[in-house]
Amino acid sequence: MITITTSNVNGLRAADRKGITTWAGRNTPNVWCMQEVRAPQPDIDAIFGKFAFEYAQAGAIDSAEDFTLTNEVCRVKGRAGVALLSDLPVVGQRYGLPGLTEDVDSGRWIETDVRTPQSYVITVVCVYVHAGNTDDPLKMEQKYRFLDAMLVRMGELRDEAAHGGRQAVLCGDFNIAHTPLDIKNAKANEKHAGFLPEERAYVDRWLDEYEFVDVMRDLAGDIQGPYTWWSQRGRAFDNNVGWRIDYQFATPELAETARGFVIDKAPTYEMRWSDHAPLTITYDV
Repeated sequence: MITITTSNVNGLRAADRKGITTWAGRNTPNVWCMQEVRAPQPDIDAIFGKFAFEYAQAGAIDSAEDFTLTNEVCRVKGRAGVALLSDLPVVGQRYGLPGLTEDVDSGRWIETDVRTPQSYVITVVCVYVHAGNTDDPLKMEQKYRFLDAMLVRMGELRDEAAHGGRQAVLCGDFNIAHTPLDIKNAKANEKHAGFLPEERAYVDRWLDEYEFVDVMRDLAGDIQGPYTWWSQRGRAFDNNVGWRIDYQFATPELAETARGFVIDKAPTYEMRWSDHAPLTITYDV
């Protein structure tokens, strides 16, 4: 069994001050995908050193040498940034989506090939999709351009998995609530970025045409929520007025090995190190 966690940390340095290191020591996911790291490399290295110490203290690793960090800092200062850490053997790393060269598209996509305890090699992708803004056409254009580039790479990952190659899972903050089950106030948000029909159509394609599986939804069934993000305005968290925008999309064979999921609202409520709750899924691979 392995655990894969995805969490938008809403600024790694701020999260470090608010208790994310304690969470790391308590949970020690085998693979941890983070979005909105928003920090320079020296600060990232220092904080990941703290994570390695916590993992060692918890007995998850013998030493820091058993810990691999893969990350990409956004070329726009203070924006985006993705990171992926693993205590599993890493056999491959790739950065960015082919065809995207603008600075605003950096720090949003990294791939790591990890070897599981059962000796499978799987590809784990850490994704941070542009948020978009319906009042700013340029930001929506950037989002759709990124989603189009994703389709090309997802097709390649699908084909590789279907022909005996590596299975894959895309983990991250996709900034899209797929259906009314994934958002508290669906009707009120139909014209807002994150729940536009044009955005949701991409998720339809990932699931139908590209054959990826929304693993959490597959496990949870057709229930309302559970959500992964709550606005910091008003009492959205206390009243559970949320969105599900953090996902793990897996190729079918890998999705079949999923055994359970946890959306850990405790750090959101107790520590407030992010307005997103970590999503952890257990796979039997």
